[in-house]
Amino acid sequence: MPIRWIRVAAVAVVIAAIAAALGTRQPAPSSRTTAGEIDGAVVRSEHSGALGEADGAVPDGTTVFDNAIPGVARLDAALLSALRKAATDAAGSGVELRVDSGWRSPEYQEQLLRDAIAKYGSLTQALRWVAAPNRSAHVKGGAVDIGPSGAAAWLTEHGATYGLCRIYANEPWHFELRPEAGQHGCPSLYADPTHDPRMHATAGR
Repeated sequence: MPIRWIRVAAVAVVIAAIAAALGTRQPAPSSRTTAGEIDGAVVRSEHSGALGEADGAVPDGTTVFDNAIPGVARLDAALLSALRKAATDAAGSGVELRVDSGWRSPEYQEQLLRDAIAKYGSLTQALRWVAAPNRSAHVKGGAVDIGPSGAAAWLTEHGATYGLCRIYANEPWHFELRPEAGQHGCPSLYADPTHDPRMHATAGR
């Protein structure tokens, strides 16, 4: 066979091999991914839409009196009432309580958890800082993150008077309503959310 035809045949073989490879290539992974599951805490599929104030994100400078912000307006009514009483008294001491985070949609909580997994390297470590959506007090409207640090320190010192307590030693900004604190003081702190029985499937929440 002439050399020219041998070269043509060789090129045809290479083209056929490339076509076969393209035809059998695996499809790209779906954007709906699963990060994992620990003790009933599930990170579900990716949320495709943009997350904003409607999902609980709050603008800088938000206070407990900003009814137009869903992250504030959708807090538990008793918690919000206690926060406003505390904020009014704090203002008399020159301290402004700002809301860094309040109510969150499940989708927003999932996004925060995925971000924490990326930051801390695993779901196990991420759950020390961000609860799964099906466990989070923020999703239930029962928790608020207060800033700046001076305001959180004021609320740590005076919060029991209003039934407002820190819950986790590693989160000095996170407060929840504990009505009994006015008489008995705030309960002991959990080291982090993974030590909170509410975060586990056996807690029935």
